[in-house]
Amino acid sequence: MNAIAANRVGVHDIFGPGSNVKGRVISDYDKIGEIVKSCRSLRFVIILTSGTFDLFHEGHARYLENAKQLGDLLIVGVDNDEKVRKRKGPNRPIVSEGSRTEILCHCRHVDIVFLKKLGDPRWNLIKTVRPDILIATEKTYTPEQTKELTQFCGEVKVLQPLAATSTTALIRNILVGMASGTVEQATVRLQKAVDDVTEILKPLIGGGHK
Repeated sequence: MNAIAANRVGVHDIFGPGSNVKGRVISDYDKIGEIVKSCRSLRFVIILTSGTFDLFHEGHARYLENAKQLGDLLIVGVDNDEKVRKRKGPNRPIVSEGSRTEILCHCRHVDIVFLKKLGDPRWNLIKTVRPDILIATEKTYTPEQTKELTQFCGEVKVLQPLAATSTTALIRNILVGMASGTVEQATVRLQKAVDDVTEILKPLIGGGHK
């Protein structure tokens, strides 16, 4: 695909009206490479960030808004379900990859969503896009990794967390709430059963004392 074709096909999908999930969610490295090449020919500043974006919350939205303010085209890499399970455990993600990528397409700050798969070469999206600015959090890369990554991008910029709580903390609170609710419900049911049995036994107990 040449730059003109990429401009006609890919860029229209990205900047057209609506969420356009089919056009904006990409998982092919050749395709994202061609689109980036086309956009760069228009002198766009390319921004790249990645994450899980499980249980999308206001912190995610603020993070993406700040990232988009640094350039023209914001590409968001998203780990697929298999990759998330490998990193975070068998009970994650809470929200499936299809829903997570579609939610990002509805976020006004995001231009392209790239679905990263388990088994992809290390930093393959970064090496393919070669962004002008790579956005990360303090926990994303070690100082050594950040230094190494500068050979594939113009700048690595660290953004601070922008939410009162994290996705992990939200999930913990939900589970604690569910557990508490289960205990309370079980206690109520047990007490009712005891009361019912007591009512049944009252005549028998009373009769036994005569």
